[in-house]
This record gives sequence, C-alpha cells and structure tokens, in this order.
Amino acid sequence: MTTIQVNERGSLTLPKSLRKKLGIERGGVVMAELSTEGLVLKPAVSFPIELYSNERVEEFDKADSELGRYLNSKPKRR
Repeated sequence: MTTIQVNERGSLTLPKSLRKKLGIERGGVVMAELSTEGLVLKPAVSFPIELYSNERVEEFDKADSELGRYLNSKPKRR
C-alpha cells in the first residue's frame, strides 16, 4: 500500500512507481470513483472531439455529393 499526501490545494501526486504500473504517462487522465471500499482511481482514455458548425456540416455534405457523382460516373467493373 502507498500513502499519498494531499496538498493545500487538494491535489495529490501519484508516485512514479504507481503511474508506471498503471501505464499513466505525463498529462494522462485518471477516473476517480467512490466504492464501498473507498476511492478507486483508474487510468482513463480521452479523445479530443470537434463540434461542427452548420457551415462545416454543409462542407461535408458537398464533398459527399461530389464523391457520389464521381463514383457514379465511373464505368462499372465486372
């Protein structure tokens, strides 16, 4: 068992040995969950997301239409 001290800002630092065992790298994300046994920390994965404006969605629609026209204009192979 490892003891971790919480600083005055409420932050804590996971020791390098624990981070290494869990595969948590610098800037990594950790999920915290309360259980009947106490606090459980688990490595997490995060993915950046992009929210599309209506204009951006229209660009995608236009590109899809152009691709569809191009594919339909090609002779079919047998």
